[in-house]
Amino acid sequence: MLGAAVLLLALLPQQPAPESAGGVGKLDLNTATAAQLASLPGMGREYVRRVLNARPYIARNQLITKGILPQAEYDRIKDLVIAHRTPTGAKK
Repeated sequence: MLGAAVLLLALLPQQPAPESAGGVGKLDLNTATAAQLASLPGMGREYVRRVLNARPYIARNQLITKGILPQAEYDRIKDLVIAHRTPTGAKK
């Protein structure tokens, strides 16, 4: 399934990153598509793959604590993303 996401990433046109204002318009790390993640500054295919593979997230700073992104890349996108807790990601 990840291979399909990477293939889609290569085929889809780039979309501009959403504008963020108090959580509105931020990309949810748990539901964003590969193409949406790739539209963020500095997010190449490998970083997109890492983000997708490490789901679910309960906080955006887990991109750092899980070793998904280096600090410099996280600093570029931290104001553009959010991690909503999803019922499917919750443990019972």
